[in-house]
Parts: sequence; C-alpha cells; structure tokens
Amino acid sequence: MPGLVIAGTEPVGGRILNTYNTLTTKTVSPVMEVRFHGRGGQGVVIASEVLAKAAFRMGFEVSSFPFFGVERRGAPVTAFARIDSKPIRNKSSIYEPDYVIVLDNSLLKGVDVLEGLKPGGTVLINYPDGSPLPPLPQSYRYYTLDANAIAAAHGIGSKVAPIVNTAIMGGVAKMCDWVSLDAMLETIRAVAPVKKEENVAAAREAYERTREVTV
Repeated sequence: MPGLVIAGTEPVGGRILNTYNTLTTKTVSPVMEVRFHGRGGQGVVIASEVLAKAAFRMGFEVSSFPFFGVERRGAPVTAFARIDSKPIRNKSSIYEPDYVIVLDNSLLKGVDVLEGLKPGGTVLINYPDGSPLPPLPQSYRYYTLDANAIAAAHGIGSKVAPIVNTAIMGGVAKMCDWVSLDAMLETIRAVAPVKKEENVAAAREAYERTREVTV
C-alpha cells in the first residue's frame, strides 16, 4: 500500500482503512475512539493504521483515517482510529475521543489537543524523561514516554528528526488494556518495510518506559 511506511513520511492524500472482521472475539463497549496529533514526517497516519491493524488482529472491527491541513513536512497532522466489536458505519472525524495520542509535545502550546476529550479520557504524550508537564486539566489520565530518545537510540530517523510512531505505539499498548503488546509488535513487524527489528525493539522499550503521571 503506497505510503504504508513505519519509518517514513505520511502520504499526501487521505484514505480510509476500513476493515470488517466477522470473527470478532473481543468486546469493547462502547466503541473506542482514538485521535492522534503530530506533525508531517513523524508517521502520524501510519501510527493510527498500526493501531487499527493490531486491534483487527485481536478480533475487533476497525476504521482508520487521516485529516491533513497544510500538506508539508512539519505541519500539524491529525489521524483517527475507531475500534468496536461491531461493524463500523460511522466515517466521520472523531470529535469526542476516548484517547488522545500526542507525538509532538510542541503542539501542546499551539493546538487544543484535548478538545472534545471525554471526561476521564486518557492522554499519551511524547515528552522528555524527567521534565514536568505544563499545566493541564486534572480531569484526565496522563501517560508519557520519551519517544524521541527511544527512536533515536534505535536508529529510526535521525537524532535531529527521529521518527517516533513505532515507539509511540508501544506506549499505546501500555496505556490501553484492549490491545496487546504482542499484537502491536506483530503488526509493526508486518508493515515496516525497513529496520523491522529496530522498530519492534523501539516499541518494546517504549512499552516498558511508559509511565502514568500526575499533573
């Protein structure tokens, strides 16, 4: 599939990954909705697709799709994933997510990444180890991991511009109890065109280093 690259850039055109699985064995009630925020070149869209494919491996119905603003490297990019135990008919953007994933913490200053997040929702932020989070609403649960450092250590992207999506997906597996680390790692290994084991190792390390924090 063009653009389906773990260690690469997003495609310039929108598309929907929408797969119906008739062998559902897991349940989520109600539907889980996840919104990803990042910048062009970080693999935001691929991250949402990896989550959808990992959930599909576990028997869920899934839908994953991007939203592009200005289509250039470094511009804000948003992507979405829906996970349900029933076929998904809703193709709209996600305005009230259960989970928010932030691949670039600079967006905390210029974008309302928490907009519409359901009460008691959960947030995962790529943030440097040992650095306190800025003031954030206390009505949500927060997790952090230093995905930049992990990706750079495994040679995914460069030290200046690491590609953090696989590390982030390890954190997602730690944060969510409805998708397993094994399913996530199998999906990453299946879709990564290069550095498969490095991407898998980055996700595994991120899983171990993801921590819930207080604000």
